[in-house]
Amino acid sequence: MHPNQITEWKPQLSERTAGDVFGKPSASEPEEGLKVLHAKIGQLTLENIF
Repeated sequence: MHPNQITEWKPQLSERTAGDVFGKPSASEPEEGLKVLHAKIGQLTLENIF
């Protein structure tokens, strides 16, 4: 990495919030994704039992 890149990125990083930097999902996304994950966990649990 070039030092000039770091110098340019540092102010951009300090201006953004943690959600912008780490790609914080919207409010509706977790509920839908969570339902899918719970269904998959249930399916895998049943497969392991039989």
